[in-house]
Amino acid sequence: MLGDIEMNILVTGGAGFIGRWVVKKLLENGHKILALDNLSNGRIENIEEFQGNNNFKFVKGDIKDEALLSGIFEKEKFDIIYHLGASINVQDSIDDPKTTFYNDTVGTFNILEKAKIQMFGNNAKMSADEWVLDSHEEIHPCKVVFMSTCMVYDKADDNRINEKHPTKPISPYGASKIAAENMVLSYYHSYKLPAVVIRPFNTYGPFQKTGGEGGVIAIFIKKALEKQELNIYGTGEQTRDLLYVKDCADFVVDAGYCKEIDGEIVNAGTGRDVTVNELARIIAKNRADIKHVKHIHPQSEIMKLLCDYSKAKEIMGWEPKFTLEQGIEETEEWIKSTNLI
Repeated sequence: MLGDIEMNILVTGGAGFIGRWVVKKLLENGHKILALDNLSNGRIENIEEFQGNNNFKFVKGDIKDEALLSGIFEKEKFDIIYHLGASINVQDSIDDPKTTFYNDTVGTFNILEKAKIQMFGNNAKMSADEWVLDSHEEIHPCKVVFMSTCMVYDKADDNRINEKHPTKPISPYGASKIAAENMVLSYYHSYKLPAVVIRPFNTYGPFQKTGGEGGVIAIFIKKALEKQELNIYGTGEQTRDLLYVKDCADFVVDAGYCKEIDGEIVNAGTGRDVTVNELARIIAKNRADIKHVKHIHPQSEIMKLLCDYSKAKEIMGWEPKFTLEQGIEETEEWIKSTNLI
């Protein structure tokens, strides 16, 4: 297992909600981490606890900044890149598709190019087979773990969504992620660059924003604690498979360690879905009223998301440890402790 060896690792989006948990896990495993984040979604507060760790370094910067990336890769040789940096808001992608495309697709291309150059050096235009045959230089392969999303999928039917389920990009966010996925897999097949596409389902937990850009659970908990109305877009019958962030971070990190999933697409979820109406009732606990409001962008709503994570379980040995109720309880305790109410 790669995780048993000390490695030098880049985490893009490392100051973000999921990114900080991935960084935390990697540091606990004894690796050296460079977290790159432009702080458009991430927050310095998310990574404050790592600042005194000699194995941790933070760089404020953008994955679209090719000069910055070149400078980083000239100084560092990475064993794994966990590429989480992205625009993540579905509604924003409808209002401003250009920003989402450049961040999620072009930014991913930039990361892949740097990983390819690190692997091949001056022979970057050659395929992996030609490089091995014709060059005497030492190669330094760098695995890329690309964080995609369940929002690329068409809605579920009576069956859970596995990796062969049809995709249906109903938002520029989903479309940009699919485009980036295809770039990642093309680099695996064209250059034998170690890479995997991961599709976690809706993730929630401590350090997620409790405002407009946050997830539904964090927003609902904050409003319930403040005894404000919980607003549900549309009918509330849309369902989500909600993955606790500690389980998600374990999955993301393990995807980097596991060679057997290189070149694959792998889901992570719980295999349980819940309607937004049910979720609101679980969180409200009679502390707040529930109100249905008009959906801002109803065309972007996938009505049923339910994960089949059997591939991750069979190949990686991963499965979720937290129930929805346990995750909600821990998230509420964190929100209370941070004075976000």
